[in-house]
Order: sequence, then C-alpha cells, then structure tokens
Amino acid sequence: MILGLTGGIATGKSTVTAMLREQGIPVIDADQIARDVVEPGKPAYEAIVRHFGREILLPGGQIDRKKLGEIVFSDEAERQRLNAIVHPEVRRVMREEAEAAEQNGAKIVFMDIPLLFESKLQHMVDKVVVVYAPAQLQLARMMERDEFEEEQAQKRLRAQLPIDQKRAEADFVIDNTGSREETQKQVIQLLERLKTEVAP
Repeated sequence: MILGLTGGIATGKSTVTAMLREQGIPVIDADQIARDVVEPGKPAYEAIVRHFGREILLPGGQIDRKKLGEIVFSDEAERQRLNAIVHPEVRRVMREEAEAAEQNGAKIVFMDIPLLFESKLQHMVDKVVVVYAPAQLQLARMMERDEFEEEQAQKRLRAQLPIDQKRAEADFVIDNTGSREETQKQVIQLLERLKTEVAP
C-alpha cells in the first residue's frame, strides 16, 4: 500500500516522517528527489538550462536556486514551465523508488509529498495521511522556527491550500497539536491499522 504523507507548512510533517522511519517504514521524499533531478547531468537539469539560459547557473555549474526562484515566482507562465520540466521527472523517480521498496518486501510505503493536493497527485497513492496542526499554531511555529514576521508567515500559508481543507480530504489524520509522545502514539496506531489492512 502506498500512502501519501502531506500537511501544511510547520504542521510537523518532518517529525512524523522521522517517526515512520524509526518504525522501519520506507519514506520517499519528494523534495529531496526534486533537488536530485536538477543536478548537473540529469535530464531535468539540461531542459532547465535550455529553457532559462546559462545565466541561472552558479560558477560551479549548479542551478542558482535563488535566481531561478526570482524568475518563476514573478512570472506564472515561467513557473508552470519549470514545473512541467521537473514534476514528471520527480514522479517517475518516486514510482521507481516505491517499486524498489516493494520488491525489497515493504508492504507499506509512504510518499512524502508536501503539495500533494495542490499538485493533484492523489492518483499516485492509495490513501492520504495529513499531518494536522491548526492554522494559528502553524503561524506561531513558523514565526518561531523560521523567525518570520507575521506577514511573511501569512503569505506562505496563503500559498498553500488551507490545512482544514486538506484535513477534510484525508483518509487518515495525525493531529500534531499536542506533545511529541501523543503524535508518536497516533503514528503507531496508524501503522497497526494499516498492517491489518495489507495483511495477506
């Protein structure tokens, strides 16, 4: 069974990912793969350089993420162009990694996809798990963790679907409002439930 793990900014998804890995569950990280597929020599890298030009490269040949970010966040058409290059590559690698995990005997595989709903990737997974924390708590955590001003934090929140909407569309919810122990208990309960569902 492939589960999509998602949440919102500062809801505690990386905490849950770490807990799953501690339990020996494979977690495929979409963000890490997105970084890997744009490394020099990879097909997505070549396509990005062809489209955006060599001006977006650092002296060592890597993509200057900040420079590329400035282009795509100020021009929606360019952002879509970048996504059209990167996303199919990321999905292909994620599928390969999931298949490899299943061949290695994994019955349960998580795909950590931050923008699962926003990118409409529900078709890639069997069920969706949302790591939840109320918006006010997201704001507070962002301001503390990333030292954002409230306006900066609000802007990032607005760029994602509201967490309550994600919660409503989830198959399972891990509520990360309380202590680490409470979250861990929910993770273990979820895994026990999933194991009974995938049992032969």
